[in-house]
Amino acid sequence: MPASFQPSQPASVLLADGPRLLPTITSPNDVKGLSASQLPQLAAEIREELIRVTALNGGHIGPNLGVVELTIALHRVFSTPRDKFVFDVAHQGYVHKLLTGRRELLQKVRQTNGASGFLCRSESPHDSFGAGHAGTALSAALGMATARDLAGTDEHVVALCGDAAFTCGITLEALNNVVSSTKRLVVILNDNEWSIARNVGAIAKYLTKLSTNSTYNKLHHDVEKFFRSLPGGDDMHRVWSKWKRETKDFFVESSLFEKFGLRYIGPIDGHNIEELIKNLEFARDTDTPVLLHVITEKGRGLDAARAHPEKFHGLGAFDPTTGESKGSASGAPANYQDVFGREMVRLAQQNPKIIGITGAMPSGTGLNHLAAAVPKQFFDVGIAEEHAVIFAAGLATQGFHPVVAIYSTFLQRAYDNIIHDVALQGLPVTFCLDRSGLSANDGPTHHGLFDVAYLRCVPHAVIMAPRDEHLLTAMLQTALAYQGPAFIRYPRGASTGRPGPAVPTALPLGTAELLRPGTDVMIWALGTMCADALVLADTLAREDGISVGVVDARFAKPIDRQLLLSQAAEVRLFVTLEDHVVTGGFGTAVLETLSDTERPVPVERLGWPDEFVGHGSSIAELRAAHGLAPHQLVARVRSRLAMLQTV
Repeated sequence: MPASFQPSQPASVLLADGPRLLPTITSPNDVKGLSASQLPQLAAEIREELIRVTALNGGHIGPNLGVVELTIALHRVFSTPRDKFVFDVAHQGYVHKLLTGRRELLQKVRQTNGASGFLCRSESPHDSFGAGHAGTALSAALGMATARDLAGTDEHVVALCGDAAFTCGITLEALNNVVSSTKRLVVILNDNEWSIARNVGAIAKYLTKLSTNSTYNKLHHDVEKFFRSLPGGDDMHRVWSKWKRETKDFFVESSLFEKFGLRYIGPIDGHNIEELIKNLEFARDTDTPVLLHVITEKGRGLDAARAHPEKFHGLGAFDPTTGESKGSASGAPANYQDVFGREMVRLAQQNPKIIGITGAMPSGTGLNHLAAAVPKQFFDVGIAEEHAVIFAAGLATQGFHPVVAIYSTFLQRAYDNIIHDVALQGLPVTFCLDRSGLSANDGPTHHGLFDVAYLRCVPHAVIMAPRDEHLLTAMLQTALAYQGPAFIRYPRGASTGRPGPAVPTALPLGTAELLRPGTDVMIWALGTMCADALVLADTLAREDGISVGVVDARFAKPIDRQLLLSQAAEVRLFVTLEDHVVTGGFGTAVLETLSDTERPVPVERLGWPDEFVGHGSSIAELRAAHGLAPHQLVARVRSRLAMLQTV
């Protein structure tokens, strides 16, 4: 929050006695039907509801608490679904859901049969565009506005972009095309100085400069106070506001946005509903692209969220009084991200050429440990994955070994840069893909189910997946020793907690590990699915009396051909098990290897189907819904063996 910005209302508003308003809101028309004096009570009730629901289910509480008044004002001025709201990332869309008839659905947000944690076109006609990644709103809104112009209709299109979205190259590309594509578009810049971590870079500093210009802000507040103290002051203030919009360059230099052809209005108090409505009405009625710079407070209304905005950006269930997360028992095994982060500290302290890079996810990736211990060897580039990869490539050309830590689903955004800027030049860049596999509550925008498929075709790429935290550290050593692009994929959540070697050592490239011998069926498992493979093997051996072996593949590329082909001469069936889609995944790599050598051993591939997997209460529930529960895996293997016996 800029130091000179003072919210117009207290951070916590006491609910008024009498009938509650929120239960009467079933559509945006109900919001329009309220009196202006009722809107602060509605805002307070919404905050209370958000805190109650997310305390039970988890979710993106901080961003939503910050946009309560803004969302109310939007629905007072515009009319969805005819008018289109396009939310960037859409993790600030819970208030929008409450005001568009989804209060009951929100009671189970991010749970099975509940509301998505993001906006979703299939969930409501009021969700004009789905999202879960940053930087998409302005381009999508510009496409909708252009389609409106081509069709000759007159609906309004509003893009709601967080300040962090402007660190995305996509947003700047869209900004460059606004005036050449449409004459009417409303852009809301929701400025709270945060994405997940605090925003970094020149854009963040520029927005702070815009919102904290002392001359402009002092004049704005002093003159407003003066006019409102006079008889007829409201009318005089409206004239002043119009004049101020026309002449603000007298006090503040022309904004970056006006250089791109958008009319800049702001900064605007994002918690003053009256001021928001007036400025939104002005933007609605203006026949030129307009950007409203709205200052909001992330986590407003919940002291713990205001004090710890990074933690409360998105979290699991929590105690709304203390802010402590529920279910995090003391002494629990470290999360994989923290195992990685602490190992990075150890390695970076030994070698000044090792550099950690992330895109606005220092805590989420574990690189916050490196930032604290060896800050000169840590870089947070903001939500700019493409830049992160090419930046790493540039470092690598100069003898450094960058380690880029990005969630699997977000690395998709930098695919061309992986191929063109790293792999093609044979540069030693290590990629650590946190959140590989399923991210149950977040749903399809965040599941890391495609990385093996999209990376396996890249020449000279090495792809690894550890079954436990000790192999993760060994694979990090392996990647740093490799003079080319190396990728390590691992899941969200707690590691095994089992003891392991004190000092990790690098693995020979492309070598698997036999965990359990067998002569009838051999299960090749990737990463943490090795635990499921051992359970599957035990069940089949105990209940069916067959000899089942288990191999920890360790590498999705290169595959251990020698071990695979030696086993192909002995077993009746290979089974592959992966936390990844079967299309193009690890099982496909096994099939291709056997096909190339003309070994006629059938392969049963067990993994996620060729479809987008939704959100759910738990990984176990989603696995059961897609045929991947333990008893279903047993049935799949039994069925395949039965088919082989009839051939």
